[in-house]
Amino acid sequence: MEIALVQGERTLPSPELKGACPTCGAAMMAKCGEKVIHHWAHASRRNCDTWWENETDWHRQWKAHWPVECHEINHVAPDGEIHRADVKTHSGIYVEVQHSAMTDAERQSREDFYQNLVWIIDGRRFQKNFTIHHLLPDPILPWARDCRWFPIEHRTDRGTTRGMYHKLSEIAEDRKRSPNSNMHRVYFFVDDRAKFEAADVGYRNFCWIRPHTTWLNATKPVYIDFGTDVLVRLDVYPVEMMRCVRLISKSRLIHDLGTLPLASEVCA
Repeated sequence: MEIALVQGERTLPSPELKGACPTCGAAMMAKCGEKVIHHWAHASRRNCDTWWENETDWHRQWKAHWPVECHEINHVAPDGEIHRADVKTHSGIYVEVQHSAMTDAERQSREDFYQNLVWIIDGRRFQKNFTIHHLLPDPILPWARDCRWFPIEHRTDRGTTRGMYHKLSEIAEDRKRSPNSNMHRVYFFVDDRAKFEAADVGYRNFCWIRPHTTWLNATKPVYIDFGTDVLVRLDVYPVEMMRCVRLISKSRLIHDLGTLPLASEVCA
């Protein structure tokens, strides 16, 4: 933990300091060795929040984007259940910064508990299995809504990774002529690259080998951090509701989380 109560004040750890847990009131000891991140630990070695995970430098770097008073905020459910959110922004959005793996059951329980929540996931552990491919044009454009893109099942596929699509209007005409036929003309991204690039709003086709399915099943926004200034949000492309990702700048995400009231409005 980063915060404990010392004489009733939320306090960062410092050598030999003692305090109390803001959640359960149990005794806390400051751990400030040379080889560990400075943190507070329960004297009994039992953490009162079953959802808590040991923090890494990556956790602390993310939390540092918001003032200390936004860190480790207790949230109490109507039935009295208490958990500590990594961050609760001044605008009221809960931010869970997650490094380790998670089950569907735990992920869903947190989403049900916090409601107004976004996930920020450490993607560096599975980065080699996650590839981002061709862009998908702005789906508000009429001609873009006519494109049915092929999903990418493997990153070495020489066809779909280049961007393959049908035109929905042509599919409709083909079925009028031949109701039982599934043969339709295939188009390629490269043949109209300039048109697509002019309509780029961040949507991308992608491939995730051996995906962490709990994040694909999440009901709250999931942002993946691969260690750059651009994050990847798991998304759904409105045309044919195809899974996709959307590129979001870290600075925009941090700004929106601190100023907008609803997680669903962030980076919309």
